Amino acid sequence: MGITWRSWLHGGLAALVFGGGWGGAVAQTPPNVLVVGHVAELQTLDPAVAVTISDFRVIGNIYDGLLRYRKGSLDVEPALATAWEVSADGLTYTFTLRSGVVFDDGTPFSAETVKWNIERVIDPAHPFHNTGPFPFAFILGPIAGADVLAPDRVAIRLKEPYAPFLTMMAGAIGRLAGISPAAVQQHGADFGRHGGGAGPFKLALWEPNQQFVLERNETYWDGPVALDGIVFRPIPDENARVSEMLAGSIDVMVELPPDNVSTFAADPNLTLLEQAGPHIWYLVLNTKEPPFDDVRMRQALNYAIDKETMVRDILKGTAGVANGPIPPAFDWASDTSLAPYPYDPDKARALMAEAGYPNGAEVTFYVTESGSGMLSPIIMGTAIQADLAKVGITATIRQFEWNTFLGEIIPTMVGKANIAELSFMTQDPDMHPFLTLKTGAPVNSGQYSNPAVDALIDKGRATIDPDARAAIYKELQRVVHADAPWVFVANWNQNAVAKVGVQGFELHPSFMMLLKDVSKP
Repeated sequence: MGITWRSWLHGGLAALVFGGGWGGAVAQTPPNVLVVGHVAELQTLDPAVAVTISDFRVIGNIYDGLLRYRKGSLDVEPALATAWEVSADGLTYTFTLRSGVVFDDGTPFSAETVKWNIERVIDPAHPFHNTGPFPFAFILGPIAGADVLAPDRVAIRLKEPYAPFLTMMAGAIGRLAGISPAAVQQHGADFGRHGGGAGPFKLALWEPNQQFVLERNETYWDGPVALDGIVFRPIPDENARVSEMLAGSIDVMVELPPDNVSTFAADPNLTLLEQAGPHIWYLVLNTKEPPFDDVRMRQALNYAIDKETMVRDILKGTAGVANGPIPPAFDWASDTSLAPYPYDPDKARALMAEAGYPNGAEVTFYVTESGSGMLSPIIMGTAIQADLAKVGITATIRQFEWNTFLGEIIPTMVGKANIAELSFMTQDPDMHPFLTLKTGAPVNSGQYSNPAVDALIDKGRATIDPDARAAIYKELQRVVHADAPWVFVANWNQNAVAKVGVQGFELHPSFMMLLKDVSKP
C-alpha cells in the first residue's frame, strides 16, 4: 500500500476509527505489524503497579523476569536468570544471571538492578518506593531482602518458606525484576506511562483510548523478533471488537463473545484458538453490611442464580459452573468432587426467611461494561438481576467502564455496593485466595474475614510438599464454598481468534499474550 507502519499509525488508523478505510476497501493492517483488539484501556506499564491481565498482556511483551513459563505450561524455565539454587531450609534462592543483557534504554542488567527493583517494592525507605502503590506486593511479602553476590549472582532471602515463589517469579508480577532502574529514576511517578525493560518490545506510542504501540527491541537478548511492532487498540465494546475482526482491521482478538465463537470457527480466513486455564468469574459480596453479613443470605444468593443455564445459553458452553475459589484447571489442588451450588430458588427463599428477610431485600449491584477475563458482563449481570428478582431480591445495577469499576471496588466496596462482578486469572492456587479472601488483603473488596480461611492460606503458602499442599487447598475450597463470600459462577476456557496469516500466535495457561515468536505477512 506504499505506507510505512508508522505512517499507518497516524493516518490509516484514524481513517479506520472514523469508518473511512482506505478508498472504501476492506480494512487492512500493515505488513509485519500485529494489530490486537484489546479489551480495555491500558492503566500502567509498570509490572509492580499493574493489577489486570489486560495490562499484563501488554507488559509481558516489554519485560522479562528472572524466570518465565514454558510454552503451554505453568512450569518454569530460565529467562534473565540461567540457573538457580534453593537452600536446604527453603529460605534463600540464589540466581545466576544471564550475561550481556541490556535494557531497552541501553543500560545494563545485573544483580544490582534485581536488588534495586525488589527493594523498590518491599522497602518503604527506598527512594523510589513512592512510585507505587504496589497492589501485588503481597506476592513478594515473604521476601526479606536481596544480596548481590557478584555482578551476575543475586540471592533473594525469604522470611519464611514460600511454596509458590518460583511460579510467582515466572509470572506477571515477577517481571518487576527486569525493570530498568534508570527509566524509573528518569520518570519517577510517571514511569508507568513510559515503561522500560529487557523484553522483546518497547513502547513507541501511547494515545489514550486510541492505541498503545510497541516496537521491536533491537537489543533483545532472546532475539531475533520477527514483528516490527504491535498495535494494541482498546475496544471495550465486545460487539465492536467482533465487527473490526470480521472487517479485517485487527489481526488478533481475545476473549470472544460466546455468540460469535461459532462464526469465527466457520470462517476460513480465521483461526480459532481455545485452551483451558485457571480462571474464575464470580460475584463479590459485601460481607460487612446487611444483608450479606449473614452467611445464610450469601448461600441463598448462590442457590438463587441459575448458573447452569447461564453457562449453556449465555456463555454457549465456553465455561463450566464454578464450585469454589480454586479453578479446576489446577487439577492437583482443586476438589473436583465438590458439587457447585445447584439452582434452587425454594432453598434460597427458605434461607432468606431464616436470615430475617422473608420479603426479600434491596441491593446495589456493580456491573462493568468490559474488562480482563469478564464474561459478557452486561448480559450476565442482567440475567443475574432477573434471577434475584424471582426470589424477592431487587438488585439495582450500576454500570461502569472497566478502569472506573476497578477504582470503585478496590480495595473495598463497603459503603458503596452489596454485589459486584469480578474475575481472576491466576498462576497458582495461592495467589487468588491470598489476594481476595485473606483478612485485610489488597483486593478483598467484600472485606471477608474468616480465621480458618486465613490459617489455611498461610499454611498452604508455607507447605513445600506438593501432596500436603494440595490437601490444604482442597480443604480451603470446601470451607470457602460453605461460607460463600462470593457467588461462584463460572470457570472460563480462554479463547482467541487470529487471521490465518498470523503465524506463531498461541494461547498460554497464564492468560498472558506473549508475542515475541509471532509473525505475519
